[in-house]
Amino acid sequence: GAGSFPDRVYGCNTKDLQRKKTKKEFEREKMMRKKTIRRKMAAVTAAILVGILAGCGSQNQSSGSVEEINIAYQYGLAYAPVVISMEKEFIEQRYEELTGEKITVTWTQMNSGADINTGITSGNIDIGFMGIAPAITGCMNNVGYKIFTNVSGQEHGLMSNSEEIQTLGDLVGSGHQIALVNTGSIQHIILARALDHAGYDPHALDSNIVAMKHPDGMNAVQTGNVKCHLTTNPYLLKERTDSSLHEIPEVSEVWSKEESFIVGVASEKIHNENPELYQAICEAINQAIELINSDIESAASITYELDGNLLEEEIDYLSAGKYSVETTGVFELAKFMGETGFIDTVPEAYEELVFENVSGN
Repeated sequence: GAGSFPDRVYGCNTKDLQRKKTKKEFEREKMMRKKTIRRKMAAVTAAILVGILAGCGSQNQSSGSVEEINIAYQYGLAYAPVVISMEKEFIEQRYEELTGEKITVTWTQMNSGADINTGITSGNIDIGFMGIAPAITGCMNNVGYKIFTNVSGQEHGLMSNSEEIQTLGDLVGSGHQIALVNTGSIQHIILARALDHAGYDPHALDSNIVAMKHPDGMNAVQTGNVKCHLTTNPYLLKERTDSSLHEIPEVSEVWSKEESFIVGVASEKIHNENPELYQAICEAINQAIELINSDIESAASITYELDGNLLEEEIDYLSAGKYSVETTGVFELAKFMGETGFIDTVPEAYEELVFENVSGN
């Protein structure tokens, strides 16, 4: 699940670990076992979706049957409002309040925004939560959706295990691998923006990228399998506490938590043909965001076990983000992507990217 990362053994055998474990470590291991089971269940769900969901989509069934909707999201604490909506069944509750009818919501955790775009294009996914860059790409490539809500902002950073790498310039022209979610991901675009700001070709490090989901990338940089990892919280906060790693500053200088990071996209079919469902989804995400902003301890109590964290850690991690339904910097980022060749067309207006209920820029 979001916030997970592999345990590592530091220079001691299993018997030594068993003698030295603290109560906190036992609690963490218990949560990690629960998280592993949930991840396996999510993987099974994803496999089922790929095999049998084609054509299911969100549609009104014959009388007496329950409407269905398929929603995809990804890893990381930035998805906390999505996870809270899922765990508390906010969409189901709000939809029943609006219509008097039931709805079945199927949630699938996927590795990248590109995967979600593929699912939406094929009709297997109705709603997706992803980084702003693949969302912009989908909007401009006429995938058939627009942004219906902002979700969160989170800081990003580039961490390295090599003392030879202190700036982006030390990476340009080298063969050093940089782990990040995927090419075309928001992490890739942030890297390109940092390169551009430092005076380099925004695509100068494209060939250095190796695609890894956040927890795998953290493990890879900590174990030396890659030289660098560009990531967000809670992984970034965890890596900053690792004395074997240091931060390359250019990335955090061009991106802050104030900018839109995670957004929700909805198919035009749902927006146009099922206004009650569209309203229920919008209001459910807003409800989850309001919970985080008004009672962060209650919010953390919902997500911490799923994230494999202790409660006090989860509170700290949630506090590091910004959660809002209003977008910030989306249009400017889309123009940058168009001007630097990440998308074919430079958008002319904010409204090309969002539905009419979305406020921001």
